Amino acid sequence: MKPFTIIFLCFLVIPTAEIYLLIQIGQVIGAGWTIFGVVATAVVGAWLIRIQGILTLHRGIESLRRKEVPAIELIEGLFLLICAALLITPGFVTDSIGFLCLVTPVRRALAAMVLQYGIANMKKKQGSEGQTTFETKFREIK
Repeated sequence: MKPFTIIFLCFLVIPTAEIYLLIQIGQVIGAGWTIFGVVATAVVGAWLIRIQGILTLHRGIESLRRKEVPAIELIEGLFLLICAALLITPGFVTDSIGFLCLVTPVRRALAAMVLQYGIANMKKKQGSEGQTTFETKFREIK
């Protein structure tokens, strides 16, 4: 499936699901409690994002101190930004997805998958097509 199609479907399906779910929940618990739930999940989500962001930043700094590239931490930070956007968006579907990404093992697994996908694509693109290779002999001068 093309990326544009996926994005289009997300912009079509997710808001429709959000509206439907908000109406259903509002009928069961009332409009006031539904609004309170939406606001509460946004506030709690923002607080948790802040904590997770600080922890991810510290793990990244520790990786740099060990002279390692903090690749997983950078991708986790990107996922935290996406989680923040999902949690701020009103609705229970986006909040559920956002809270799921806040679970550290889930976020790390997603980050590892993205990293593996990126590495695999870089290896495919690093072929020797169009490159000139010079072979030679050398001797070490002491």
